[in-house]
Amino acid sequence: MILGETGESRLRGYLYVLERSLRLALPREVTADAVREIESHVRERLTAIPDGGDERAALEQILAELGPPLRVAQAYSAERTIDEAVVTGRVVAILRAMWHVAVTSVGGFFAALGLFTGYAFGVAFLIIAIAKPFMPDNVGFWMKDGYPVAFGIQFPADQHAVGGYWVIVIGLVLGPACLVITHRIARRFLAWWQSRRRRAPLS
Repeated sequence: MILGETGESRLRGYLYVLERSLRLALPREVTADAVREIESHVRERLTAIPDGGDERAALEQILAELGPPLRVAQAYSAERTIDEAVVTGRVVAILRAMWHVAVTSVGGFFAALGLFTGYAFGVAFLIIAIAKPFMPDNVGFWMKDGYPVAFGIQFPADQHAVGGYWVIVIGLVLGPACLVITHRIARRFLAWWQSRRRRAPLS
Protein backbone atom coordinates (compact mmCIF):
# COMPACT_ATOMS: atom_id res chain seq x y z
CA MET A 1 0.00 0.00 0.00
CA ILE A 2 1.26 3.45 -0.96
CA LEU A 3 0.17 6.24 1.36
CA GLY A 4 -1.77 9.19 0.02
CA GLU A 5 -1.37 12.77 1.16
CA THR A 6 -3.49 12.26 4.28
CA GLY A 7 -1.58 9.13 5.29
CA GLU A 8 1.79 10.78 4.69
CA SER A 9 0.72 13.73 6.82
CA ARG A 10 -0.34 11.41 9.66
CA LEU A 11 2.92 9.47 9.49
CA ARG A 12 5.02 12.66 9.41
CA GLY A 13 3.16 13.95 12.46
CA TYR A 14 3.84 10.73 14.38
CA LEU A 15 7.52 10.77 13.43
CA TYR A 16 7.84 14.46 14.36
CA VAL A 17 6.54 13.84 17.88
CA LEU A 18 8.75 10.76 18.14
CA GLU A 19 11.83 12.75 17.11
CA ARG A 20 11.11 15.50 19.64
CA SER A 21 10.64 12.91 22.39
CA LEU A 22 13.85 11.08 21.50
CA ARG A 23 15.89 14.29 21.53
CA LEU A 24 15.18 14.64 25.24
CA ALA A 25 17.39 11.63 25.97
CA LEU A 26 19.54 10.87 22.91
CA PRO A 27 22.07 12.71 20.71
CA ARG A 28 20.81 14.22 17.46
CA GLU A 29 22.50 11.66 15.19
CA VAL A 30 21.16 8.74 17.23
CA THR A 31 17.69 10.28 17.15
CA ALA A 32 17.82 10.60 13.37
CA ASP A 33 18.83 6.94 13.00
CA ALA A 34 16.03 5.83 15.33
CA VAL A 35 13.40 7.82 13.44
CA ARG A 36 14.59 6.42 10.10
CA GLU A 37 14.52 2.90 11.51
CA ILE A 38 10.96 3.26 12.78
CA GLU A 39 9.77 4.95 9.58
CA SER A 40 11.31 2.12 7.56
CA HIS A 41 9.51 -0.40 9.75
CA VAL A 42 6.15 1.32 9.24
CA ARG A 43 6.59 1.58 5.47
CA GLU A 44 7.71 -2.04 5.25
CA ARG A 45 4.54 -3.06 7.07
CA LEU A 46 2.49 -0.97 4.68
CA THR A 47 4.01 -2.58 1.57
CA ALA A 48 2.66 -5.94 2.76
CA ILE A 49 -0.90 -4.57 2.60
CA PRO A 50 -2.60 -4.77 -0.83
CA ASP A 51 -3.59 -1.52 -2.54
CA GLY A 52 -7.22 -0.52 -2.39
CA GLY A 53 -7.65 -1.19 1.32
CA ASP A 54 -8.56 1.30 4.02
CA GLU A 55 -5.39 3.38 4.23
CA ARG A 56 -6.34 5.18 7.41
CA ALA A 57 -7.31 2.01 9.28
CA ALA A 58 -4.17 0.19 8.17
CA LEU A 59 -1.85 3.02 9.20
CA GLU A 60 -3.60 3.58 12.53
CA GLN A 61 -3.35 -0.12 13.34
CA ILE A 62 0.40 -0.13 12.68
CA LEU A 63 0.96 3.02 14.76
CA ALA A 64 -1.23 1.65 17.56
CA GLU A 65 0.87 -1.52 17.66
CA LEU A 66 4.01 0.61 17.91
CA GLY A 67 2.49 2.67 20.72
CA PRO A 68 2.34 6.40 21.45
CA PRO A 69 5.47 8.29 20.30
CA LEU A 70 6.51 9.21 23.84
CA ARG A 71 6.33 5.60 25.01
CA VAL A 72 8.25 4.39 21.96
CA ALA A 73 10.91 7.04 22.62
CA GLN A 74 11.21 6.03 26.28
CA ALA A 75 11.54 2.33 25.39
CA TYR A 76 14.10 3.04 22.65
CA SER A 77 16.25 5.33 24.81
CA ALA A 78 16.09 2.89 27.74
CA GLU A 79 17.16 -0.03 25.56
CA ARG A 80 20.02 2.00 24.10
CA THR A 81 21.14 3.11 27.59
CA ILE A 82 21.24 -0.48 28.86
CA ASP A 83 22.96 -1.66 25.66
CA GLU A 84 25.68 0.96 26.14
CA ALA A 85 26.16 -0.02 29.78
CA VAL A 86 26.44 -3.74 29.04
CA VAL A 87 28.75 -3.34 26.03
CA THR A 88 31.09 -0.61 27.30
CA GLY A 89 30.93 -1.11 31.08
CA ARG A 90 31.57 2.60 31.59
CA VAL A 91 30.70 3.85 35.06
CA VAL A 92 28.46 6.69 33.90
CA ALA A 93 26.60 4.39 31.51
CA ILE A 94 26.13 1.77 34.24
CA LEU A 95 24.80 4.34 36.71
CA ARG A 96 22.45 5.80 34.09
CA ALA A 97 21.13 2.34 33.21
CA MET A 98 20.69 1.43 36.88
CA TRP A 99 18.69 4.61 37.41
CA HIS A 100 16.38 3.58 34.57
CA VAL A 101 15.97 0.10 36.05
CA ALA A 102 15.24 1.60 39.47
CA VAL A 103 12.35 3.71 38.17
CA THR A 104 10.96 0.93 35.95
CA SER A 105 9.86 -1.68 38.51
CA VAL A 106 9.84 -2.48 42.21
CA GLY A 107 12.30 -5.35 41.75
CA GLY A 108 14.56 -3.09 39.73
CA PHE A 109 14.42 -0.47 42.46
CA PHE A 110 15.63 -2.86 45.17
CA ALA A 111 18.31 -4.33 42.90
CA ALA A 112 19.55 -0.83 42.05
CA LEU A 113 19.43 0.14 45.73
CA GLY A 114 21.65 -2.80 46.62
CA LEU A 115 24.13 -1.98 43.87
CA PHE A 116 24.24 1.72 44.75
CA THR A 117 24.93 0.65 48.35
CA GLY A 118 27.90 -1.39 47.12
CA TYR A 119 29.28 1.63 45.26
CA ALA A 120 28.71 3.78 48.37
CA PHE A 121 30.67 1.35 50.56
CA GLY A 122 33.56 1.39 48.10
CA VAL A 123 33.70 5.18 48.07
CA ALA A 124 33.36 5.31 51.87
CA PHE A 125 36.34 2.99 52.39
CA LEU A 126 38.46 5.18 50.10
CA ILE A 127 37.41 8.32 51.97
CA ILE A 128 38.38 6.66 55.26
CA ALA A 129 41.83 5.81 53.86
CA ILE A 130 42.33 9.36 52.59
CA ALA A 131 41.06 11.01 55.78
CA LYS A 132 43.15 8.98 58.27
CA PRO A 133 46.45 10.90 57.80
CA PHE A 134 44.66 14.26 58.20
CA MET A 135 42.39 13.29 61.11
CA PRO A 136 44.13 10.41 62.88
CA ASP A 137 42.07 10.78 66.08
CA ASN A 138 38.74 10.80 64.24
CA VAL A 139 39.21 7.80 61.94
CA GLY A 140 39.45 4.12 62.81
CA PHE A 141 37.63 1.35 64.63
CA TRP A 142 35.46 2.79 67.36
CA MET A 143 35.37 0.85 70.62
CA LYS A 144 32.85 0.85 73.46
CA ASP A 145 33.26 -1.26 76.58
CA GLY A 146 36.06 -3.13 74.83
CA TYR A 147 33.99 -4.05 71.75
CA PRO A 148 34.15 -2.55 68.25
CA VAL A 149 30.90 -0.72 67.43
CA ALA A 150 31.79 1.12 64.22
CA PHE A 151 34.42 1.73 61.57
CA GLY A 152 34.85 5.10 59.95
CA ILE A 153 34.98 8.80 60.71
CA GLN A 154 33.40 10.27 63.80
CA PHE A 155 32.87 13.86 64.98
CA PRO A 156 33.35 14.53 67.80
CA ALA A 157 35.58 11.63 68.76
CA ASP A 158 33.73 10.77 71.97
CA GLN A 159 34.71 7.11 71.84
CA HIS A 160 38.04 5.34 71.65
CA ALA A 161 39.41 4.83 68.14
CA VAL A 162 41.88 2.03 67.45
CA GLY A 163 43.58 0.83 64.33
CA GLY A 164 46.50 3.12 63.74
CA TYR A 165 47.65 3.88 60.24
CA TRP A 166 46.98 0.37 58.97
CA VAL A 167 43.37 1.61 58.66
CA ILE A 168 44.66 3.25 55.46
CA VAL A 169 45.62 -0.16 54.09
CA ILE A 170 42.19 -1.55 54.95
CA GLY A 171 40.48 1.34 53.17
CA LEU A 172 42.72 1.14 50.11
CA VAL A 173 42.09 -2.62 49.79
CA LEU A 174 38.38 -2.79 50.59
CA GLY A 175 37.43 0.39 48.71
CA PRO A 176 38.57 -0.65 45.22
CA ALA A 177 37.48 -4.24 45.90
CA CYS A 178 33.92 -3.12 46.68
CA LEU A 179 33.83 -0.87 43.62
CA VAL A 180 35.15 -3.53 41.23
CA ILE A 181 32.90 -6.31 42.55
CA THR A 182 29.81 -4.08 42.57
CA HIS A 183 30.57 -2.86 39.05
CA ARG A 184 30.88 -6.40 37.72
CA ILE A 185 27.65 -7.45 39.42
CA ALA A 186 25.88 -4.38 38.04
CA ARG A 187 27.03 -5.15 34.49
CA ARG A 188 25.92 -8.78 34.74
CA PHE A 189 22.60 -7.75 36.28
CA LEU A 190 21.94 -5.32 33.43
CA ALA A 191 22.76 -8.01 30.85
CA TRP A 192 20.30 -10.35 32.58
CA TRP A 193 17.69 -7.59 32.78
CA GLN A 194 18.13 -6.82 29.11
CA SER A 195 17.78 -10.45 28.02
CA ARG A 196 14.70 -10.91 30.21
CA ARG A 197 13.01 -7.84 28.70
CA ARG A 198 13.72 -9.06 25.17
CA ARG A 199 12.29 -12.52 25.94
CA ALA A 200 9.15 -11.04 27.50
CA PRO A 201 6.04 -11.27 25.30
CA LEU A 202 4.75 -8.00 23.89
CA SER A 203 1.71 -6.70 25.73
